[in-house]
Amino acid sequence: MLDIGYSLSRRFPDPPQTDYRTADVRALRHDLFCGDVYLADTKADRELATAWGWLPVLDFGWALCDIAERLDADPRGSRAAGPQRAEVDFTQSSDRMRFERRFGWVDVTADWVTDEGPPLTCGHAELRREARDFLHDLLADLTDMHEGLADNPALWALQARFPRV
Repeated sequence: MLDIGYSLSRRFPDPPQTDYRTADVRALRHDLFCGDVYLADTKADRELATAWGWLPVLDFGWALCDIAERLDADPRGSRAAGPQRAEVDFTQSSDRMRFERRFGWVDVTADWVTDEGPPLTCGHAELRREARDFLHDLLADLTDMHEGLADNPALWALQARFPRV
């Protein structure tokens, strides 16, 4: 079973003067809500996690939902024999998290992981569902913590684009 989670950083807090109601997409995706994320296969007891503290958590959730859709771009879906690839590029470093789908399975690897163990593997449908759940849970947490964020039109559009599955 795939588990996706996050923690917000105390070292990189959001600027106190931030007006969350009017924050633009760039600020929401790249300048606010820094922390760390993890993807874990709870059955195999494997995890890919960041430990940097500066990763824009909302951007990661947004990108993960985009990736789940991109991996499903082949009209043959899970019957496609060729691999479908996508990656998350962390702009503040050269590290990337890579996703490769073959048939209905997705292998996830990360540049910063030094052990040569097997990739974290999950079903594509599970990745899509968990990515969207992660995004909606994150948005619920963030809107509880930050006054006015729930009124931001960019978040309304994001929630409409990636509804829970």
